[in-house]
Amino acid sequence: MNTHEAKRVLETALICASQALSVAELRRLFDDTIAADTVRTLLEELRADWQSRGVELAQLARGWRFQSRADMQPFLDRLYPEKPQKYSRAVLETLAIIAYRQPVTRGDIEEIRGVVVSTQIIRQLEDRGWVEVIGHREAPGRPALLATTQQFLDDLGLKALDMLPPLGERGETLSSFDGLQQRLPELDLVEQAQDIAPSQTQPPPDSEAAPVVPGNAQASTFSHRSVPPGALLSD
Repeated sequence: MNTHEAKRVLETALICASQALSVAELRRLFDDTIAADTVRTLLEELRADWQSRGVELAQLARGWRFQSRADMQPFLDRLYPEKPQKYSRAVLETLAIIAYRQPVTRGDIEEIRGVVVSTQIIRQLEDRGWVEVIGHREAPGRPALLATTQQFLDDLGLKALDMLPPLGERGETLSSFDGLQQRLPELDLVEQAQDIAPSQTQPPPDSEAAPVVPGNAQASTFSHRSVPPGALLSD
C-alpha cells in the first residue's frame, strides 16, 4: 500500500470514529504491517493536508480525532443555540480545583471552597470519567487523592494538562472556569444537591489537610466539536 492509500484509510477511520483513536488502534487498520513511527508521520501529513479546512486533525490525550476549529464556533453556535447552564457552581469549582491542583483530597477542595463538598458531585464526576482516585495521602484516615483523567482532556480537546489555560494571580476566584461547561458533554447532575456549610456538619477525616490557594482558571469559551461518525466531509 502506498502513502496516498494509507492516508486515505487513516482519514476514513478517523472521520467515522466516535472517539479519539490511538496509534496502536490505527495500526490495526493495516494488520500492524506499518510501524508506529510511520503511522505518526502519516498522521502529521494528514494534519497538514487539513490545515486550511474548518476541521482539524487533533492529537489528544488518548489519540487522534477530527474536530472543528475554534474560529468555526460562531457559525456552529447558530446550529446549536446557547442553552441554560448545565453545570452548577459547585460542580465547576470542584472540577477546576482538581484540574489545576491535582492530586488533591476532598479536604483540600473544601479548604479552597469553604464548604463541604457533596459526595454526589465527586461520584458523578468519577462516573462521567473525568475524575479518578490515583492513590491515598499518607495522613490520618489516608484520604483519597483525586486527579483528572485522559477522558477529561479528550472532552476538552486537549493533549496534556499543560495545555490548560494558565492560572491567574493568588486570591482570584475560579469564576472564569464557567467557560469550561461549553466544552464538556452533558453531565446528568442533580441540581438540587446543595453545598453544606462546614458549621452544619462534621468535617471529613481529611479536612485538616493543608489548604491549597486557588487561582483564576481562565478557561476558553469555545468548544471543539468532534466530527460525528459517518460524517461526509468534502471540498
